[in-house]
Amino acid sequence: MIQLPPSPLQQINDPILKDFPVKLYIKRDDLIHPEITGNKWRKLKYNLIEAREKGYSRLMTFGGAFSNHIYATSAAGKEFGFETTGLIRGEELAPWSNEILMFSKINGMDLIFMPRLNYGFKDKISREYRDDFYVIPEGGSNEFCIKGVVEMMDEIYDEIIPDYVCVAAGTGGTLAGIAEGLRGETEALGFAVLKDKGLLYPAVARLTEKEFDVTTEYIFNNYGKTTPELMEFIIEFEKRNPDIKLEQVYTGKMMYGVYDMIQRGKFKENSTICVIHTGGLRGRAKELGEIW
Repeated sequence: MIQLPPSPLQQINDPILKDFPVKLYIKRDDLIHPEITGNKWRKLKYNLIEAREKGYSRLMTFGGAFSNHIYATSAAGKEFGFETTGLIRGEELAPWSNEILMFSKINGMDLIFMPRLNYGFKDKISREYRDDFYVIPEGGSNEFCIKGVVEMMDEIYDEIIPDYVCVAAGTGGTLAGIAEGLRGETEALGFAVLKDKGLLYPAVARLTEKEFDVTTEYIFNNYGKTTPELMEFIIEFEKRNPDIKLEQVYTGKMMYGVYDMIQRGKFKENSTICVIHTGGLRGRAKELGEIW
């Protein structure tokens, strides 16, 4: 059976927010599984179920050499009995050159490196091999991803009725699933983590017709980039909330943005805000300290 238990919902009682009329919760998807963590599990779950129902024994997916999606797909393959192949963007690297590749190789994933010039042919490769492999798109964002994230929203509504659900947004699949799972007056707000030249909005809109919003105020230079201000925020946040760890690529940027918007009065008074911890802690910068 392809299933993992629901993640906990936790209220953040941060003294720095005590004078602001909001309630802040965090959906701890970082605690779902040691390796298939955060939104990676939400995106993969129904893809894995579809692959199993269609009789596939092998998965193929795509990503960079530091991709959390590659990492999680290799772990899911091992956990649920699928062979896996990862098409890696860039020149060939030794599997032990970084933790992501080494872990994926240990899990049995075949790694095929594609120079960036050829990586654009991944859709053609997907079509050619679709009879042999169940193909999961880069980042896992497709209609089956939406089902997994809607399930997460159902878990949230079982405990609270949020006014806002906030998430870091890269490819936009998780944000689309949140929008699709909205009930009542709840609003979906994505915090863009990269300069995408206007691609994020249409990417989300392709996956849902529901309303959502995106802020680009908290990108901090670009994807994978950071600033001393962001790093200091994460360090101070963790001092006040030692059981919640963030990273600087996704969750740190989102949380910085949420705190800034609360303090600037951008959320309506007496609102309930739920932020999604999308995992990704393998990408945590060394200067933030070890967490494992």
